[in-house]
Amino acid sequence: MSPSIRFDLESKFGSEYGKEEEQALLDVLHQNAPTSGNACIAFEQAFAAYCGTAHARACSNGTAALFLSLLGLGVGPGDRVLTTPMTWIATAAAGATLGAEVDFVDIDPLTYNLDPNQLEAKLTPNTKAVLPVHLYGQCCDMDAILGLAKKHGFAVVEDACHALGAEYKSRKAGSMGATGCFSFHEQKNISTLGEGGIITTNDPALFERIALYRSHCTRVYGKSTKYCQLDESKFPMGKRFWWQDFEDCGYNFRMTDIQAAVGLIQLKKLDALNQRRIDIAASISEGLKEVPGLTLPTVAEGCKHVFHLYPLQLDPKAYGLTKEDFIARMLNERGIKIGTHYIPLHWSAAFQKRGFKRGQFPVAESLFERLVTLPIHPRLTQEAVEHLIDSIRALRVG
Repeated sequence: MSPSIRFDLESKFGSEYGKEEEQALLDVLHQNAPTSGNACIAFEQAFAAYCGTAHARACSNGTAALFLSLLGLGVGPGDRVLTTPMTWIATAAAGATLGAEVDFVDIDPLTYNLDPNQLEAKLTPNTKAVLPVHLYGQCCDMDAILGLAKKHGFAVVEDACHALGAEYKSRKAGSMGATGCFSFHEQKNISTLGEGGIITTNDPALFERIALYRSHCTRVYGKSTKYCQLDESKFPMGKRFWWQDFEDCGYNFRMTDIQAAVGLIQLKKLDALNQRRIDIAASISEGLKEVPGLTLPTVAEGCKHVFHLYPLQLDPKAYGLTKEDFIARMLNERGIKIGTHYIPLHWSAAFQKRGFKRGQFPVAESLFERLVTLPIHPRLTQEAVEHLIDSIRALRVG
């Protein structure tokens, strides 16, 4: 195996940069690299247009997007927030850090997303928000979830951090709930120099509240994205100066103009980058479809799956290796790093001390015992993809 293939199959970086991103970075650098300014405004407008929403607000990362969404919805102590146990901790921590009660809903065994058939039984009068996670790049069953939201009066916050460009019945991820939350971390389908996030919404009042808390609850006159634009009809100038008008104690979760300028270029490349992921996933599925003991990912009807990750289930008896042995041998014998996403959150120390116990969400737990995630990103060469397929086929025992 050549060193270049090994690098491809070990790489942690999800997107790819080119000369256009380099030039965009230099252009903003020559403007003294401001924080959220004209580049952020342009990126927010382009992103909202791409997702089909009225508003978008750039922020420091996907975790901030989730936190600000719940803060904007007024989530706090006494409220209840539901999500899936199969996600990164940021999804659940957004509610927990605001003082809300967080609980989980088990997953669909085919898509690995939150199971809407189990959601209604977990609802209480205090349920204020549900956070469906579009895991691995495929949207949840949003019609079912939104139907329950309308019936029971809770808000839906889409965790679309894996799913930029994914679609559900021709609707873009992040356009269906009260808000959509995205991450531009280095491993995501596009990135803004390693970190970044954005929030989408169609609700102008919710957008205003999110914009305020993102930047110290401070308003300014005129066009701005560093702070929340001040409506002179509601906040007459008088003798006040803008920096004296703090409506509450907010946060600094801003994005920089350098990140946004790179994000604009990345957004233009997104569909092509996602198509490369889809093509690679199709090649992997074709190469592994006859291998006993493997369960390949299911793409639900009406969904466009953008394969942030490629999930693969192993049946130890039929394949001949446990998950742990498979991961070790793929690395040590074939030079390929295999992932596991994620530990069920109710197993973590953070939620064990909040009263959760093993055995509460059996579908998620059973999946974790068998599930691995294969490296997939748009820079993978065909040679690297073939080495990945051949390695998985070769390691099967029996």
